[in-house]
Amino acid sequence: MAVSRRDADVEDLVSRARDGSARAVARLISLVENDSPVLREVAAALAPDGGHAQVVGLTGSPGVGKSTSTSALVTALRAAGKRVGVLAVDPSSPFSGGALLGDRVRMQDHATDEGVFIRSMASRGQLGGLSAAVPQALRVLDAARCDIVLIETVGVGQAEVEIASLADTTLLVVAPGFGDGIQAAKAGIIEIADIFVVNKADRDGADQVVRDLRYMQSLGGRHSSAGSWRPPIVKTIAARAEGVDDVLAAVEKHRGWLESHGELIRRRQARAAAEIEAIALGTVRRRFGSVHGSAPLDDAAARVVAGKTDPYTAADELVADL
Repeated sequence: MAVSRRDADVEDLVSRARDGSARAVARLISLVENDSPVLREVAAALAPDGGHAQVVGLTGSPGVGKSTSTSALVTALRAAGKRVGVLAVDPSSPFSGGALLGDRVRMQDHATDEGVFIRSMASRGQLGGLSAAVPQALRVLDAARCDIVLIETVGVGQAEVEIASLADTTLLVVAPGFGDGIQAAKAGIIEIADIFVVNKADRDGADQVVRDLRYMQSLGGRHSSAGSWRPPIVKTIAARAEGVDDVLAAVEKHRGWLESHGELIRRRQARAAAEIEAIALGTVRRRFGSVHGSAPLDDAAARVVAGKTDPYTAADELVADL
């Protein structure tokens, strides 16, 4: 069977990504972000390489030091000989739609390290603080033999709970003077954390933040049932790399708990299910878009307005026609 030039190019890119080529990794992620016509071939080529990388998400309000914490974690991981990938999801430029690159600017210390791959991705208005392309970008970094991938979210506060569905371990970074603890609990952010990181711990009020978090934990929630993981609270001063080793120790301890309780595979299967669902819905949406404004849709709308049918029945008929 003849191999097309396009398929051969994809195989070559994936092969070079596996060998650690930063250029190949960057090009593959660009194909993902741009929803390239070869995306299916890319996904198929990457499929055998999944499950190696540990995925750690960092979330929290703007200004708490997520980027500084990420950079400090990368330094510590590299000192331990780990190959690291970083997906920094930046706000989108309202003019170009691209990432503003703020987080990558803060991590220039790692720019020349061949054992670190840093990519800023535009959120493009995606709710939840993440880009829709992140799941496939994770697969690219997994294929590139990254031992750990850090995902840093936009920093939009209450909407960032989506990261919990993508990460094996979620770090909630907080700091003294950045938002009311009760408000954070209302937002559901407290519930998603596997580890609490109280950054800027040299500032006044850090101990009060720790007490507030402990009080929140005492109120119950998904971590309160017997045998469940109780998120530790780690104090750091990321700008001076203080407490970073304690964070990594907590991450490793959580990884051990996930594996021993079968939670790691459950989380990853849930992640795959959500990814499959998103792809399926995207396919339906694109097919629906092809009939938008067409005679079948106009006819269905007219029948709903005339009271001859209801929107649900009309939608069912339209989907069946697709």
